[in-house]
Amino acid sequence: MAIKPKVGKKVVASIIGVKGQCSAGHRVGETFEISCYDSGGLCGFFYHDIFPSLSTFQFGGNLPWWDGDTIELQCPDAHNLVTLRLERVEHT
Repeated sequence: MAIKPKVGKKVVASIIGVKGQCSAGHRVGETFEISCYDSGGLCGFFYHDIFPSLSTFQFGGNLPWWDGDTIELQCPDAHNLVTLRLERVEHT
């Protein structure tokens, strides 16, 4: 098993929306820690899709359309759309 180094910011993911039926079983209200080292149980397709944004976000970067320490991302399945909120916090 890979180790989980505490580099960058801690990122907490929350499922905030599901349109249709998520084939991976994600449901509104799920929360979990996610990082470039650990998918936290997020569907592989979704994790693959958000990885570039996750790595920028985890290591303190920002994109012009991001505001603060919270971003929202959507899975690539437009018919069963899952919306994920990422929040970066300091490691405790």
